[in-house]
Amino acid sequence: MQRNVPRLAARAATGLVMAAALGLASLAHAQTAAQPPAPAPAQTPAQAAQPLPQTLSQAAPPVDPSFSAYSLVQTCKKKNDNVAQGQCVGAIRGIIHGYQYGVLFLGQRVSLPANETQRVSLCLRNAQVSSIVEEFVADAAQVNEDSLKHTPAEVAVLGSVHMHHSCN
Repeated sequence: MQRNVPRLAARAATGLVMAAALGLASLAHAQTAAQPPAPAPAQTPAQAAQPLPQTLSQAAPPVDPSFSAYSLVQTCKKKNDNVAQGQCVGAIRGIIHGYQYGVLFLGQRVSLPANETQRVSLCLRNAQVSSIVEEFVADAAQVNEDSLKHTPAEVAVLGSVHMHHSCN
């Protein structure tokens, strides 16, 4: 059972790097989209008939029930189970570290407006993981169980952490 801790943390970190990358990339895209559009080149009828590529605004993929916000909250609530606590802490640390690396990575590679990196960053100096876990569990207790089952754990954890530890 303890072998799941690195796997959950790795899944969380991978998912968060991707989520952060998509979030910041869409932010950078929104900045460039705000500029006046360049004139479009003329299209042939064959080019105009091609289907449009999928966009990020389409429906999200289904949530993995083994790593939903609901399942993570249930794991984190098991205070007397050392394995569950290790899985909880590992998953939350993986989510936070993955997100922070994603912000750092994109902040170095994408031209963002002034203070935009700080707006999406987390300020976690002297914040103990145990307090972040308690905040997450308390925040999740205010949400409908069905909604938690349909929410990725990464989204719920980062929402909670941003609410309590944002840099702005």
